[in-house]
Amino acid sequence: MAYTTINKPESYFKSVLYTGTHSSVPTVTVGFKSDFLWLKSRTQTYDHNLFNTTRGGTKKLASNNNNVESTTGDSVTFNATTFQPSGQAINESGQGDNNMVSWSWLANGTAPTKTYKVVVVDDSGNKYRFRNSADNATYAASAVTLNLQEGGTYTFDVSDSSVSSHPFVIGTSANSNEYSTGVVYKLDGVTKTYSQYTSGFSAATTRQLIITVAASAPTLYYWCSVHSGMGGQINTNATSGSTNFDGTGLAIVNASSASGFSIIDFTASGASGQTVGHGLSSTPTLTIRKSLGSTADWFVHTTQIDGSMDYLKLNTNVAKADSSLSAPTATTIGADANTNNYIAYCFSEIKGYSKFGSYNGNGNADGTFVYTGFKPAFLLTKRADYADNWRLVDSTRNPGNDGSATCLLPNANNNETNSGARGLDLLSNGFKVRTTDPDSNSGDAGSTYFYMAFADKTLVATNDVIGLAR
Repeated sequence: MAYTTINKPESYFKSVLYTGTHSSVPTVTVGFKSDFLWLKSRTQTYDHNLFNTTRGGTKKLASNNNNVESTTGDSVTFNATTFQPSGQAINESGQGDNNMVSWSWLANGTAPTKTYKVVVVDDSGNKYRFRNSADNATYAASAVTLNLQEGGTYTFDVSDSSVSSHPFVIGTSANSNEYSTGVVYKLDGVTKTYSQYTSGFSAATTRQLIITVAASAPTLYYWCSVHSGMGGQINTNATSGSTNFDGTGLAIVNASSASGFSIIDFTASGASGQTVGHGLSSTPTLTIRKSLGSTADWFVHTTQIDGSMDYLKLNTNVAKADSSLSAPTATTIGADANTNNYIAYCFSEIKGYSKFGSYNGNGNADGTFVYTGFKPAFLLTKRADYADNWRLVDSTRNPGNDGSATCLLPNANNNETNSGARGLDLLSNGFKVRTTDPDSNSGDAGSTYFYMAFADKTLVATNDVIGLAR
């Protein structure tokens, strides 16, 4: 019986070591687009630098502080299978080989596909609106501005009867100037010219406009070829992500259901109970979010500590607390009560690839064994019931269990340390705690540790082949 749907975890997550040069910009090969990229110097006390392709490589945050999003200093160029780091903190020279570490996650990559179902409503005149992904609700606002990713292919399904007399088209200005680059028109499954599409629109049963957004495409507009004032603007973005209509608020989402990971760029309205879509096919087990425009903590929300919705703070060592956010669902997460722009990283557990949970300490060198179903490539831990540091170890920096393991502290800018890490063995099917350090294995009654792990090698792949750990 197959164990996992992901045969090669390194296709979705990968840790890569590289050597900083400072005087030139290195090209670091990952093998996929680093939609979420976390960088840290191993030898210097520089901040952890976190980038993503949804915001772009000139905008960064640091996991070890609560600062606003920065657009100065260090930056990254994202390519299809590589990235190029520029700036002292992420490209430091003169510190020896492999002095830098990177952790990369793939979301939707360079060529996402998405379908939008369109309807027409009477909103002081006929207007286009969009349905959610489950097709059981219509978004509450009309003629909204869409964000589409360059390289992405988007199908606008305009088969609903409410649209039959309103041919849905795209142009370079509102209500005019048809745009044809990368556009395919279909009626009843047959490809049509623009004139055939608009003239035969109302008689067709199924209707589609499909666009593959060209690189450097202009700002576009969707409109009715018969009636003016029905549509809105389309932003064509070199950054990643597409508009999501699953929540009560709009979001730009870059998601991979296959690996259970999505990036959400959203603005919270401050309204109680607001939600935004996450783009995954299952309920997230873990979300990490940060306000972009204000000095605010990193919140790590999870139900994997005591079963209720709790939060930890990635930039501090504080113990867990109860969260007031609405629980995530198969389509949405709760938005924050403050009016601000946020970035959120959502993770749903994928058997054999990712695991999020907790374990109890026992205070002795023969500590807890935690079964994950894979050898961890990345292991992030935090004592949840007490103020202790986060610990981050990986199999790239620590390929063997020889007692020399080192860790980095996401809530601090320290260079590598072996405090609290030398006793975390990464095994073929999980990890074993072999330390009395209270940061990883306190003997206090009720000591609980949260962990987040991604696979190096799976145990059994989809073809029932044993995935031997490196």
